[in-house]
Amino acid sequence: MATDTPDDLQLITPALPAARRSRQARVVWGSRVVTVGGDAPVRVQSMTNTDTVDVIGTAIQVKELAIAGSEMVRITVNTPEAARAVPAIREQLDRMGIDVPLVGDFHYNGHTLLTEYPDCAAALSKYRINPGNVGKGQKRDRQFAQMIEAACRHDKPVRIGVNWGSLDQELLAQMMDDNALRAVPWDAKQVMYQALLQSALQSAAWAQELGMSANQIIISCKVSGVQDLITVYQALAARCDYPLHLGLTEAGMGTKGTVASAVAIGQLLQQGIGDTIRVSLTPQPGEARTQEVVVALEILQALGLRNFNPSVTACPGCGRTTSTTFQVLAKQIDDHLRAMMPVWKAKYPGVENLKLAVMGCIVNGPGESKHADIGISLPGTGEAPAAPVFIDGQKAMTLRGDNIAQEFHGIVERYIERRFKTPLP
Repeated sequence: MATDTPDDLQLITPALPAARRSRQARVVWGSRVVTVGGDAPVRVQSMTNTDTVDVIGTAIQVKELAIAGSEMVRITVNTPEAARAVPAIREQLDRMGIDVPLVGDFHYNGHTLLTEYPDCAAALSKYRINPGNVGKGQKRDRQFAQMIEAACRHDKPVRIGVNWGSLDQELLAQMMDDNALRAVPWDAKQVMYQALLQSALQSAAWAQELGMSANQIIISCKVSGVQDLITVYQALAARCDYPLHLGLTEAGMGTKGTVASAVAIGQLLQQGIGDTIRVSLTPQPGEARTQEVVVALEILQALGLRNFNPSVTACPGCGRTTSTTFQVLAKQIDDHLRAMMPVWKAKYPGVENLKLAVMGCIVNGPGESKHADIGISLPGTGEAPAAPVFIDGQKAMTLRGDNIAQEFHGIVERYIERRFKTPLP
């Protein structure tokens, strides 16, 4: 078999995500300032699915999403009752010590709600405006202007969020008519792409004409197809430097929604496109709303853009690992790390960079364990009933007996305290 000689070898450059070139926006609540765009980290957003009128229920879900890692949480503001509830939700969150910014999601009547309920407008940190659901004709112009004026009056940023399921039909019809006059007309999907971009960019330009600062505008053009999202955002990024919010709209349920979101968002982030992300999962029966946040965090961590939780490397198992011990231990360790992170983040700065390995046999077990901060190689089928533990690349001990899992938990806890505990001043 032919191999490279030393003279043939070339330095391999790591495949890192491209640098982002968007301007920076700020989302503020109290002492919490979340910067978006520029050189700020890619931010994670989520949205509640509670009835906003249910103040306690909504506040509890916002708290759960924030604790899971969501840096902004969007809530539906669709009725006068919901608008009146927003200040109470904000007050309840403040009492719980949850300073996550709230984003108001407005459709159809946002101009009325933001004007007639100023306490709602003030309690929100950002407004989401859908140009396709603002109104028609002259009414559209007036009602869009009212929403932008409210944002300027309360010094709030806006996300101009276009969605191909609710695209401005007048704009689309006009573009279809113009396309029919072309010598070589575009296909219908290309016209749809152009209408999405034009709706977003024209609305952003108009918001600036109405007095909004360019660094208070974020844009999104959401679609539900992976290739469509990539195509639209590549064109959008080439035409503007507004911060961009990424996400498939109606991504789907379970594995389908997770994979589609990871592929689409991951490809764009790798190209340096995108400043905030949301994974719009349909919750499976009994599944926590926080699952969409977990997936978003994992996308950013997998790309190496941010670290949120210690990583646990675990092998998939094969005929050498008929025992499920390593699977159980990997799950226990991962669950324990996630459960403890809200406490550890404050107590042990940098703990999110911890790398663990829980391996199932001798083939890759010792090697992977050496690459991790702490690794354990559990005995596979026919192997001696011993589990070597590696710490910082060196074999530290061998565990035996029926309490391997509990002993390994203790080793991890002691390592975290020793390595990440902040020294006393």
